[in-house]
Amino acid sequence: MFVIYIKVFYICNDYKFDLMKQTVISIWRFYLEGFRSMTLGRTLWLIILIKLFIMFFILRLFFFPNYLNTPAVGADKDDYVSRELIIRAADE
Repeated sequence: MFVIYIKVFYICNDYKFDLMKQTVISIWRFYLEGFRSMTLGRTLWLIILIKLFIMFFILRLFFFPNYLNTPAVGADKDDYVSRELIIRAADE
C-alpha cells in the first residue's frame, strides 16, 4: 500500500511540475513576442531606462555624497550618525 502511495505521489508531483513549467514558459513566450512586436513601446522603455539610470546613478553622485568615506562597522557607524544628528539639530 505504501509503495503504491509513493508512486502515485511522485507521478502527481511530476505532472504538476511539468504543468507549472509549461505555464511559466508559455507566459514568458507571450511577453517575449509582445516586446518583439512593439515599435513605440521599445522607444518608451528606452526612455524609462535612461531616466532611471539618471535618477539612481548620476544624481546620486551629486546630491547624495558618501559622508562615511571609509566603511564603518557597528558602533563606529552608530557614533557617527548620532554626532551628525546632534550637530545638525544644533545648527537649526
